[in-house]
Amino acid sequence: MDSNQPPSQPQGSDKEWKLIEKLLGQAQAEQRKSRRWGIFFKTLTFIYLFVVLFMLIPGRDGALAVSEPHVAVVDVDGVISADSEASADLISAGLREAFEADNAKAVLLRINSPGGSPVQSNQVYNEIRRLRETHPEKKVYAVITDTGASGAYYIASAADDIYADPASIVGSIGVIMAGFGLQEAAEKLGVERRVYTAGENKDLMDPFAPVNPAHRRHVQEMLDEIHQQFIAAVKQGRGDRLKVDGHPELFSGLFWTGERALDLGLIDGLKSPGQVARDVIGLDKLVNYTYSPSPVEQLLQRFGVSIGKGLGSSLGLEQYVPDLR
Repeated sequence: MDSNQPPSQPQGSDKEWKLIEKLLGQAQAEQRKSRRWGIFFKTLTFIYLFVVLFMLIPGRDGALAVSEPHVAVVDVDGVISADSEASADLISAGLREAFEADNAKAVLLRINSPGGSPVQSNQVYNEIRRLRETHPEKKVYAVITDTGASGAYYIASAADDIYADPASIVGSIGVIMAGFGLQEAAEKLGVERRVYTAGENKDLMDPFAPVNPAHRRHVQEMLDEIHQQFIAAVKQGRGDRLKVDGHPELFSGLFWTGERALDLGLIDGLKSPGQVARDVIGLDKLVNYTYSPSPVEQLLQRFGVSIGKGLGSSLGLEQYVPDLR
């Protein structure tokens, strides 16, 4: 027997190698398939996260640039306050986008609000007047739907022209601060009020204490001062169109229908937002630029507001706040 002769292969070894090669091929095919599915699911996850992120980005309804001439709409809806969607920050953000939009030929404030904070109202008023000066080619029209009262009318008076429906509620040029007197109720219930202060006037308007005449005078002076600021803003915005002579009730806090408001010079005409766009501005297309906070922003805002309210309540600052309603 030749010693150099290679050992003979056992029978069936070719079949075993072919089986091994087949198994290896199947394993590689499964790996490729698994890799493809992995890429697919990663891509799907990326798309999902992108869509969620896009939805969380704050903005307005007409978020994309509009290529044709249109009327830019900004809503003032609900109570005007720092922690609402009718806050000065959100309204002003929408107004700035509306004025800066290239194809927005005019800005329309669509108002449905009973009023609210004098501070927030004044900030929006000042922002409108600033934007009118920096963009003199764009007129601002305020259109009152159901209600444009108090702080909402404060804002409206900054516009070039104001319109309303004949049945709209318009006016209420006044300031209010309200609370409760609980002294007698506490005495009847046998409740003893224990208050410690640093500062002789820190307990001003304590609902469990008798009314202090000096405190009453101080609060009334403050309300009168805010009222005069309100009146001055309305006069500056409306000018000679106001029928002040013979109508001392104009700044008394009364409100009227749109039809009566027209007679008093509080508004310039009786039209809906669509009618103002078509008949006054001459455009049919309206695009909403109202700024809406993202869900994340809303959550953070509510968290911050809850902390602020808790702090304000602990300091006794929550109940008594001047209000243009």
